[in-house]
Amino acid sequence: MEEILSVQNLRKTFSLSKKQQRLEKSGGKIKVAVDDLSFQAYRGEVFGLLGPNGAGKTTTLRMMATLIRPDSGDVRVAGSSVCENPEEVRGKIGFLTSELKLEEFFTPNYLYDFFSELHGVDPEVSRTRKQALFDKFGISDFAEVKVANLSTGMKQKVSLVVSIVHDPEIIIFDEPTNGLDVLTAKVVTDFLLELKTAGKTIIVSTHIFSLIEKICDRVGIIINGHMTVCGSLAEVTGGAALEDRFFDIYKETVGDAV
Repeated sequence: MEEILSVQNLRKTFSLSKKQQRLEKSGGKIKVAVDDLSFQAYRGEVFGLLGPNGAGKTTTLRMMATLIRPDSGDVRVAGSSVCENPEEVRGKIGFLTSELKLEEFFTPNYLYDFFSELHGVDPEVSRTRKQALFDKFGISDFAEVKVANLSTGMKQKVSLVVSIVHDPEIIIFDEPTNGLDVLTAKVVTDFLLELKTAGKTIIVSTHIFSLIEKICDRVGIIINGHMTVCGSLAEVTGGAALEDRFFDIYKETVGDAV
């Protein structure tokens, strides 16, 4: 297998406000969000990051996407470093997060063209790709509707399409089906599998066990900023249900509190 992404000993801390310090059980002024985290992803696979809320999944993805800089460690994306060559990395990845807020005044047409131009996509290639993606996700009939007037599901579809205007090698999704109805979630899930078939590498962060089991080749379980176990689904579960195995690992790591 060809390694296309390498996460190397990532660490990220955040300073806590006084209110956060009171809520934090440790009582410290610093929150360690990610601690010495490492894993690899290979071309043409779907890799899942599984963990509870606050485990460090989103922070890890944001470092991978060059949105925040690690305190130490690095990520290599198709040979480019997020620390040394962040602009190169941005050209090789697509990043979709539920935190992405589209400007509500603009239309899907405008947003697609804007981001396509931003990434330097050839205009003819951009037009052809936009038509194909808009048709696939049912956006064509809403192409000139302002984002403010779109449904939650349609906004998510537009966000997804905008994130991959440049046909990136690696696509990073943070909770890709979060808040979606079952029909829209299926459209997104099926598309992830299509991207895999096309040879793309997909990184998915989620807390949904069934999504991991359906689409992922390998999975890493993050708890309290640490990678506790990483491998193929068969290696991680040992034949048990992923949900059962996760809670066993969680109890082994933090005790009986769930």
